Amino acid sequence: MILYYAIGGGLGHLVRARAVLHTLGVADRAALVTASPFAADPRVVGELPVIRVPDALDGDRAALRRWLGDLVACLRPERLVADAFPAGVLGELEAGLGVPMDHVARLLRWPRYARRLDGPLPRIETTFAVEPLHDDQLAALRSASERVVALSLVDPPAPPRDDAAGAALVVHTGPAREVCVLASLAARTGHPVRIARPGGPDLDVHPASALFRRAAAIVTAAGFNAVRQAAPFGDRHLCLPFPRPLDDQRARARAVRGIGSAWSTGRPSSDRWLQAIQPYNHSPATLVATYRPVTAPLTAPSAS
Repeated sequence: MILYYAIGGGLGHLVRARAVLHTLGVADRAALVTASPFAADPRVVGELPVIRVPDALDGDRAALRRWLGDLVACLRPERLVADAFPAGVLGELEAGLGVPMDHVARLLRWPRYARRLDGPLPRIETTFAVEPLHDDQLAALRSASERVVALSLVDPPAPPRDDAAGAALVVHTGPAREVCVLASLAARTGHPVRIARPGGPDLDVHPASALFRRAAAIVTAAGFNAVRQAAPFGDRHLCLPFPRPLDDQRARARAVRGIGSAWSTGRPSSDRWLQAIQPYNHSPATLVATYRPVTAPLTAPSAS
């Protein structure tokens, strides 16, 4: 079993998790460890089993680390993949968990993140850089990793939809005030405005990227997945960065026009990665836990 640790509470960590596991061809061997409420939506997580991080652990680094240690001892995964934050969002992975670890790196405001840590990064076997990184972030990851490789992500296939045909499509799961700002920007295009988000009152659609081809305009923040998925439609994409504690949306927005070739829109080609990243070419380990549907998550340690 591969544990994909996507601790962030938003939708983006889960979308990236599925894309990474799909691209590497190991989705059938993985489970998600997440605190995101979007993990309750089967459209978001697909067939991936979900282990929910207890809400009581929010903000408590020591308790979160103990819970993760118990989880690893219980499930004995072959490896752990840390999404976005190489030492965890609070530094809970700093000392490692006694299991081989990989990291999926997106653009971070590195000095701010580094201030959350008490010591060096844990030892990382492979860092998959899924977008261009700041020099200080890349240097830190190179120092902590056996290898750093660029990985162009491919999402699981989703049939195109016509719900937003001819509309200025707003895609955002952030705060309502940000949605209003994006909707105002979309209205300036002169097209009718539609707003897509899982569970939303207008277009309850996931993945929203299935709407892109028929939309007259695509209006998003400058989050990693929005920029990546809208890249093939750059002539119709308007992105507006919002301030985030760690995600550097401003830097990503500045780079949008120059990084279109970095995003993959074809089929997953895991063979090239499996040849270089040997752990992903091993036979699946014997599973300690029994997988159940997402509505009945894997049994995990309690928060006590």
